Amino acid sequence: MSKTAFLFPGQGAQHVGMGKTISEKYPAARALYEQAGEILGFDLAQLCFEGPQEKLNATDISQPAIFVSSLAAVEMLRAESPEVVDECAVTAGLSLGEYTALVFAGAMSFEDGLKVVQRRGQAMQAAAEATPSGMVSLLLLQREQVEELVQEASSAGAIQIANYLCPGNIVVSGEQAACARIAELAEAAGGKPAPLAVAGAFHTDLMKPADTLLAEALAGVTISTPRIPVVSNVDAAAHESCEIADLLVRQVISPVLWEDSIRGLLQDGVDQFYEVGPGKVLRGLLKRIARKVPCETVNDS
Repeated sequence: MSKTAFLFPGQGAQHVGMGKTISEKYPAARALYEQAGEILGFDLAQLCFEGPQEKLNATDISQPAIFVSSLAAVEMLRAESPEVVDECAVTAGLSLGEYTALVFAGAMSFEDGLKVVQRRGQAMQAAAEATPSGMVSLLLLQREQVEELVQEASSAGAIQIANYLCPGNIVVSGEQAACARIAELAEAAGGKPAPLAVAGAFHTDLMKPADTLLAEALAGVTISTPRIPVVSNVDAAAHESCEIADLLVRQVISPVLWEDSIRGLLQDGVDQFYEVGPGKVLRGLLKRIARKVPCETVNDS
């Protein structure tokens, strides 16, 4: 029997125009953007549909923008293929996408999820501005190689592994000098470094005190048991409602175990994936992990 999983994208998937066609065609999706504008206090729809890209790229804007646009894509799928939504058995999201997954699974309300995502984005933006830092994707290198390079580059500044995405694609985060150093080391080792266009060193200790601020925001939110399992980025496992808030706080300063999460879903029998939200990054990562497993993209990108 086929088993379906929904995957929700994280920061970096944003682009001008995302959600525009969906919003025009599906009233339920349009209602999400309208509600989001009231909650956030600014016109999120206009930023998503018209930009400018520079503003949409800011952490405190891009996170709620992707969150809402991904849930709008769910509404498109619900209208066109309701059976696919009903049959979804498990879900996961990359970093920010974990919040989208939790709202989709009924663990948090849309309003609470959006408010927490907004606070998360603001706190992470502030932490990024406090320490000049960045992220570098290291291609064509394996885990053990990257772990060794991180140790060597740490002499230039704080640096840690941030994302285990797929074989041959691991992201590191750290202070700018350390990022520059590991890029040199990776190239010398036969890898291909690619600096990412992000505000700071996400998923490392450099994000403190964003974790504390996020904990305060989550303290006022009701988190229910998800109706389907939601895989955590922190340990690639699903959890009860009482554990979710703590894991979301830890996620800010912990590496994202995306490859482990996908392998766990495959081992659990998932044989059909849907990437729901802007872009197609997660589909590409899945192909590097399990090339023959189908993944449909659900967006208007």
